[in-house]
Amino acid sequence: MDGHERQSPLNPLPPFAVALFLVILGVEAMFSLGARGLVGGPEAVGWRSAAIQDYGFNSAIMAWMIENRTLPIEHLRRFVSYAFVHGSFTHALFGGVLLLAMAKFLSAVFRHWAILVLFVVSTVMGAVIFGLVIKDQPWLIGTFPGVYGLIGGFTYVMWLRLGQLGTNQARAFTLIGVLMGLQLVFGLLFGGNGTWVADVAGFATGFLASFVLSPGGFAKLRARIRHD
Repeated sequence: MDGHERQSPLNPLPPFAVALFLVILGVEAMFSLGARGLVGGPEAVGWRSAAIQDYGFNSAIMAWMIENRTLPIEHLRRFVSYAFVHGSFTHALFGGVLLLAMAKFLSAVFRHWAILVLFVVSTVMGAVIFGLVIKDQPWLIGTFPGVYGLIGGFTYVMWLRLGQLGTNQARAFTLIGVLMGLQLVFGLLFGGNGTWVADVAGFATGFLASFVLSPGGFAKLRARIRHD
């Protein structure tokens, strides 16, 4: 790897990742305190539900836009804004911590702006695929499709490294396999919904986008195509 960040043995957290983490926790803190009546008065109890309605995403919105062939700003923003609304404090904290961990790992290889693009593109594509594939499901909320995009970037890095070592590159997909297995188990135990489709779409988007967003991505892709 010829990443510029290799000059330091300790990879600093990308500033955007810290900013996103603080926004996620700030929004969740507002919802949690409001639900307990500590801020905002009586109407604050419904802040989370109102935010899901105003900023979340679901397949009905996608179907409406396709049917009417229109892309209003108030719905287009949902393709990104849903990532900042969560169902609970645990949901937000877990997603935020994973965001920091994946961004820190990728900062050893990717430029910070590329990690941000990876997160945003994966978040958007997660919503797009969810809206096209899943019908009659609850709201899509939370940062996980974007985080899964960063996991796709992590998988790309491991895939390259295993290739350089001449070992089985399929091992790079162990993490996503474990995460999907855990989602299946939790779905069977507690009931699931179609939001896993957005996670898988985010992962696939992140993995594929890494071919272009990684340092020298275009050159490496051309060289691999010629080699094959």
